[in-house]
Amino acid sequence: MALDNGTPLNSLGFAKPPSETRVVVAMSGGVDSSVVAAQLAEEGYDVVGVTLQLYDHGAALAKKGACCAGIDIHDARRVAEKMGFPHYVLDYENIFKDAVIDEFADSYLAGATPVPCIRCNERVKFKDLLETARDLDADCMATGHYIQRKDGENGPELHCAADANRDQSYFLFSTTPEQLSYLRFPLGHLPSKDATRELAAKYGLSVADKPDSQDICFVPNGNYASVIEKLRPGAAEPGQIVHADGRVLGEHNGVIHYTIGQRRGLGIGGLSEPLYVVKLDVDQKQVIVGPKELLATRKVPVREINWLGDGPFTDMAEREIAVKVRSTRPPAPAILRPISDTEAEVELLTAEEGISPGQACVFYDPDSTRILGGGWIWRGY
Repeated sequence: MALDNGTPLNSLGFAKPPSETRVVVAMSGGVDSSVVAAQLAEEGYDVVGVTLQLYDHGAALAKKGACCAGIDIHDARRVAEKMGFPHYVLDYENIFKDAVIDEFADSYLAGATPVPCIRCNERVKFKDLLETARDLDADCMATGHYIQRKDGENGPELHCAADANRDQSYFLFSTTPEQLSYLRFPLGHLPSKDATRELAAKYGLSVADKPDSQDICFVPNGNYASVIEKLRPGAAEPGQIVHADGRVLGEHNGVIHYTIGQRRGLGIGGLSEPLYVVKLDVDQKQVIVGPKELLATRKVPVREINWLGDGPFTDMAEREIAVKVRSTRPPAPAILRPISDTEAEVELLTAEEGISPGQACVFYDPDSTRILGGGWIWRGY
């Protein structure tokens, strides 16, 4: 592709040689972002690698498989040294705590089920780090996320990754149009994670066989409750486990130990029917349980909406879309009804179980791979 004056566009979409195009690569130390940096460096771009130190190294070093720990910073630096581009480590510990960890703790204490990885992208990587990239006079910032950015009639559009199994659109719905114009996602078109590892081997990167991170980076072994107790000592107060019909079934040692839809580890036994957590009443310190059918939800209130579709969000009374209410399920048919510029009601055509306040509801075009934005589920049912 070329501009009207005949100047060809480079692979990042700029009408100049790669050597004159500066790109900041957000490097977590994992294979994905390492491949992005190595590939762009090999193509001749002016690459600057940046890794964020998001929390205390000492606590992180003992935990394998979490991004941004000490070993990951070391791995990112080794990739930069091998490929011959500068690499910087920025201390974002205070920013990360204020923007992500504190809200994570407070959301859990309020009975919600937060998704801190989305807030990290929204408030740290695509906000503060993106501004740092601009300060470095970079033309754009690239990441290792599996998602696609495509040029549409009305500007850049966000699209699902070519590999549905790796697609990270659920975690990137809050990317604004302004951010999207500056961001690049070089891995989004790849057919599989194997293809990424093959590229890492081609470039001779030491992280080619490094395992993917699985947990939230600051939550060791997925034990949310222990993290909350450290952040908010004494906040977990005991209370009652109550059946939806009003019967008191037992005691619990803190609402933070439970999530909507949970069946195992409820601490109640001797009952003839399987019971699930259907509601967390923080004010009354109650964990409310009931049969599975009580988990089914069709109407989902959503707020803090980021709209990535064409035209103003409130231009329509309603529209047919597809939505994800959790990252692990494919988009499902729904009706979107705007209430204001930032609020809406989503009606699922087929009821979903275990929807919880604090989770994201992401909007998709039912007829294409385009992401139309999304918002946050915000109250009980």
